[in-house]
Order: sequence, then C-alpha cells, then structure tokens
Amino acid sequence: MNNLFNLFFQRLAQTNTKFVRYLYSQIDWESRLIGITGARGAGKTTILLQYANLQFPNSRNKVLYVTLDHIWFSNNSLFDLGEEFVRNGGEVLLIDEVHKYQTWAQEIKNLYDFFPQLKIVFTGSSMLEIYRGNADLSRRAVHYVLHGMSFREFILYDRQIELPVFEFEKILNSHIEYAGIVNEKIKVIPAFKSYLESGYYPYYKTEKKHYHEQLLNTVNTILDVDLPSIETIEPFSIQKIKKLLLVIAQRVPFTPNITDLATLIGVNRNYLLNFLHILEKAQLLNLLQQDVSGLRTLSKPEKIYLNNTNLIYALESEKPDIGNLRETFFFNQLKAVGEVAFSKKADFIFKNKYAFEVGGKNKGHEQIAGLENAYLALDNLEYGYANKIPLWLFGMLY
Repeated sequence: MNNLFNLFFQRLAQTNTKFVRYLYSQIDWESRLIGITGARGAGKTTILLQYANLQFPNSRNKVLYVTLDHIWFSNNSLFDLGEEFVRNGGEVLLIDEVHKYQTWAQEIKNLYDFFPQLKIVFTGSSMLEIYRGNADLSRRAVHYVLHGMSFREFILYDRQIELPVFEFEKILNSHIEYAGIVNEKIKVIPAFKSYLESGYYPYYKTEKKHYHEQLLNTVNTILDVDLPSIETIEPFSIQKIKKLLLVIAQRVPFTPNITDLATLIGVNRNYLLNFLHILEKAQLLNLLQQDVSGLRTLSKPEKIYLNNTNLIYALESEKPDIGNLRETFFFNQLKAVGEVAFSKKADFIFKNKYAFEVGGKNKGHEQIAGLENAYLALDNLEYGYANKIPLWLFGMLY
C-alpha cells in the first residue's frame, strides 16, 4: 500500500486547483458512497484529486486515491486494500477507472457495508451502469454525471474570465441583459468559434497542436479498451461499431434509414440499434428521439448527431457543415440540463414545452409560426431581440 500512497502523492503534487469543473460544487461530498460517470477526458480523475487537495491539505494519510487499471490490482484485491486502509486510520477512498476491475461493484458494496466509517468516491466510464448486476448500488450510491466543458467553463478555463451560470428560463426572458453581461467581458463570437473547434474536453489546453489527433486516440481507447470492459461484445463487433461511427460522422445530422444503415455496416436491425445506444452511452453520439421517456434501447432515433462539435472537427475530413455545428452544440448543451426531443415542426423540443429552431442570424420565424413557447437560437449574434436568442448563450447553462 505504501507504493500506492507514493503514486498518489506524486499525482497530487501535479494537480492544479485553480480551475474546478462545474460538477465539483454540485456533489454532496458528505455522502458515504458517491459515483461519478462521464466521458473519457472530461476530467473525472482531476475532480477526485482536487477533492483530496482541497479537503485534506494537512491530513494526507486519511485519504487515498487509486486507479483500478494499475498493475498492483492484478495481484491484490480492492476489498483488502480498503480493509487495510481503514485499519491504518483511512477515512476517504477515491477509486478511479472502476470499469477496469471485474468485481468492482461487489467489493465496493462490501466495503460500504462492513466499514461504516469509510467514505468512498468512485469514477467510471459513461457507459457504466452502476445499478446493474448482483451488487446493485442504487440504494447506496449517489450518482453524478460529468459532461464536457460548457462554453461558460471554456471562457473561464481558456480566458480566465468568470461568468455566472444562467438559468434556462431566465435566458428566455432576459437574454438581452445576459448577453450584455458576457459582451462586456469578452469578444464572444471569436471565443465561441474557438470553443466549437477545440474547447469541450479540458485536455485541449495541453494538446493544442495535436488536439484533434489526441481526440481520435481517445475515441479509439473508448472503443478498444473501455467498451469491452463493460459490454459483452466480440472483437469483430468493435470494428463494426467503428465503421458505424465513421459513417455517421460523414452524414450527421440525418434521419437514419435503419435498414439501409444496418446493411451498410453488415449487421441486423437490432444489433445496429444496440450499437447506436452503446455509442450514445459512451458520449460519442447524441440520439434525438421523439419520446425521451422509458427504455429506448431498441427504438429508432429520429436524428443522429455526434456528441459535441469537437468530435465533428476530429472525425470530419472536409470542412464541417455550419448547420450541423450549430445543431450539435445546441443539442449537446441543453441535454446536459434537461430532456431534448424531436419535433416535427421545429428542430428541437426542450422539457416537452419549448420549441427551438436553430440557424444563422438571418433565419426567419416561418418554421415556428403559430407555435407556443417557440424561439430561434441564432448564430453570429452578440445580442438578440424578442424570441431571437444568440446561440452561444445556451452554452452558459452549467
């Protein structure tokens, strides 16, 4: 265990606490068992290390960070580590990459049950279903999802300009006032364009020159390493999923013909729908459904989008379509705070109430004429008017 502490202290010394992701303040750190899932590269590890740094500055022996993909766990169990840690006065165990350890759920459950004085925080892939299986943690764990950076967070991280979170309904009612708050501090249009290209994953700042190449490596790691550790899936299926992702990247957003797409990939309809939902859980796709309630695993999406605009730039060899960028951004940012559904009359319905058409600054009201609670989210606007709202303002929701 000394070796694990040494590795922890080394990582802690390299952890910066100047920029803290939005989720940190939303977590109830007093809970005994906390689960954080999210996309690879979103910053889950950093949140754990920042918590240790901020909450235990003078009592390092009471907290321990470990990652379950470390070779130490090939010959040692998580439960034994937790037992020894508690015996030596440990209070908080921070566990990273749980999906890399086959019996993680059962052993965390046992640690929780046998050592009531121990607090556990664990992280895992966004594909992880922490409530599934014999060691169902639903009655024990408080679960949080970490999304990639919002446009607001990007402004703070990249430009060191702090802006408040804007509530959705207040954006609708006071968007001119809120736009003024942002425009006083930053030239928002150039910043927004930078964010769309490379601002969703925090590691863009250390990989600026090769960011999109590194993002492609991240996608491959998700599919080659994370996916097989969570889903029961054959190697040949992973190659088909990669092919599916590339086909989608060249066509999104589009209304899929499931039969044609399944034939192109070389699988049957149910396999294809399962692949789509796997990619959605991995936060590589966003599937726009007409009905966002209930189980949707075998339901056909109305439209398919890549999860975020950075993925478009990484996967699209040609110049990205501006309409696709706008809709992908809007869907991505609103989905982080509520349910977004397909609309036959507009581009999106949010919270089953608000209709949105997304487009350029000269887009008119024709498509949403006669609809209640209907708005235009428009690009290349510093300020809006009436129900015309600058698109970038929807990046201030978290």
